[in-house]
Amino acid sequence: MLSGTLIKIISIVLLLLVAVVLILGIANLFKGGSKKASNKLMQLRVILQFIAIIALVGFAYFFKN
Repeated sequence: MLSGTLIKIISIVLLLLVAVVLILGIANLFKGGSKKASNKLMQLRVILQFIAIIALVGFAYFFKN
């Protein structure tokens, strides 16, 4: 079984990954980088957000006290 600490670490890492990809995408857009790269970063952000939401909801459901 996963411990509460490991679940918190996984949750924080997932949320930080989403934030980093979001910041990279916005920075690339504002500095005038290629729109294709910005679009790929935003697509990656959406996928990571989906994974993070599914994981967080799953953790909340299976590990509620």
